[in-house]
Amino acid sequence: MPTAFPKTGTLVEAETFTYYGGWKLDSQFELEMGSPYLLAHGNGIPVADAKTVITIAEGEEGVYNVWVRAKDWVPGHHPGRFNLLINDATVPVDFGANDKDWSWEFGGKVKLRAGKSRLTLHDLTGFGGRCDAIFFSKDSISPPNGVDKQARAWRKRLRGLPEEPVDAGTFDVVVVGGGVVGAAAALTAARLGDRIALVHNSPYLGGNASVEVGLRPRGVRGSLVEEVSDRHPNGDIKAKSILDAEPTATLFMEYTVYNATTTGSRISSVHARHARTSKEIRLRAPIFIDCSGRATLGMYSNAETLVGQESRSEYNESLALQKRDEMHHGNTVFFRTKQSSSPVSFPPVPWATSVAKDFSDLRGQLTRPGVENGPGPQVIQPNHTDDPKMRRRMKGPMTHFWEYGNWLDPYTNGERIRDHLLRAIYGTFSNVKTLEPEKYANLALDWVAFVPATGEFRRYKGDYVLSEPDIRTHKAFRDGVVTNDGAFCLHYPSPDPSSAKYDFRLKDWEWDERDGKPYTVPFRCLYSRNVDNLMMAGKHIR
Repeated sequence: MPTAFPKTGTLVEAETFTYYGGWKLDSQFELEMGSPYLLAHGNGIPVADAKTVITIAEGEEGVYNVWVRAKDWVPGHHPGRFNLLINDATVPVDFGANDKDWSWEFGGKVKLRAGKSRLTLHDLTGFGGRCDAIFFSKDSISPPNGVDKQARAWRKRLRGLPEEPVDAGTFDVVVVGGGVVGAAAALTAARLGDRIALVHNSPYLGGNASVEVGLRPRGVRGSLVEEVSDRHPNGDIKAKSILDAEPTATLFMEYTVYNATTTGSRISSVHARHARTSKEIRLRAPIFIDCSGRATLGMYSNAETLVGQESRSEYNESLALQKRDEMHHGNTVFFRTKQSSSPVSFPPVPWATSVAKDFSDLRGQLTRPGVENGPGPQVIQPNHTDDPKMRRRMKGPMTHFWEYGNWLDPYTNGERIRDHLLRAIYGTFSNVKTLEPEKYANLALDWVAFVPATGEFRRYKGDYVLSEPDIRTHKAFRDGVVTNDGAFCLHYPSPDPSSAKYDFRLKDWEWDERDGKPYTVPFRCLYSRNVDNLMMAGKHIR
């Protein structure tokens, strides 16, 4: 352990709090910022306090320095401020207001007695306050802020966690990613009698179709997809209850895969970390199926992948560009508004309207899980003229028109992309209420997701690359295993986001239904060409 790191102290990870109150556990960005965290996602209404208790051993009482790892997610405006209370006494610092990205903020000195002390996170704004951890130390050295192995080892040591992942078993198949395709893959293997492990980084299965996001599966849906994606009354899909009933299936929910070991050209094991406990496990199998949508296992096993848009000449595709580029599908944050029975206030949000600018169209809502492209309030401003170059299809209430991040690396900028979309939604909502205050006095944000829907960006390369000509001509394959009838769906943001008036809106969209007839996908598209025991399904195949 480097001497610059504090050697002793009490580290309290926010995800270990006993009671979250209205705060949400957000673990989707831990690989880029270092840890799961608690998020005060109240859409402008401060959320209920999160609480826990710590114990100071006899003889260890005294004066401690306290640090809180937080993020000022819009520097200069500080929309995500919160307080820390110790035994109901407020530490005199508004955390999340230091104009910095994730960092340890010094809260001063506090006196801790021997025995139990209550910790409380008190949200001040309802706008995305976030707390990763709290650290108490009699040492004056600031905790490590990085996301590297040394910082991780420091946290493990203070919490008494093993340095290496513990063995969690050997299975016939390990499936990474519990979206609809991952759930279907796991269920298929389990019903064939295989011992399967399904590793998923959320408390809800479904991925883009989960209750956290709400899309519905498209294209050809067989009986298995229909079975796992059918919804409970609360909007959650039924995949988990179905898989829980399978005797050979083991679900590892809220586990993020952070590494894979390889032997030659084969994956030997995957390592995953639990969001709430930081417990790290190792899973072994002769076959691994990546259904993460992010080519996660490919990143750790050096599988061949493709990123961005290929040029027209590479696969003779008429819809492709003349020259390849790095653009990919962006992300979308879904939302829903409602008319309340009485006026609903909404605070000024200059940090959000700076993104939304004068945009005042709240169409494209998620009406309920599984029903997107819903209507919403739209204020057409005086002297408004439509862009004469805008195609008619771009004027509709489409959910996916709210999209951002097409030119950013989603592995390192996922939180930034999500936050930018939140600002766009809050700013647009503010514009609508401000422009027509009487008509929309009762307008409220009914729901705004904090988990974005994600598009494709990195795709595996199999022994065969399915191309546009193959699909248009319905090429027959001796190893054809899947049929689909989906359209070519191409998203086009502004080629220069810095000059786009509304950088959170698609500039154009191609929906080419071809002849509407099914096409076949060969088995050679569904396994890695250079990692012998890696298969894949979902949006990251090519």
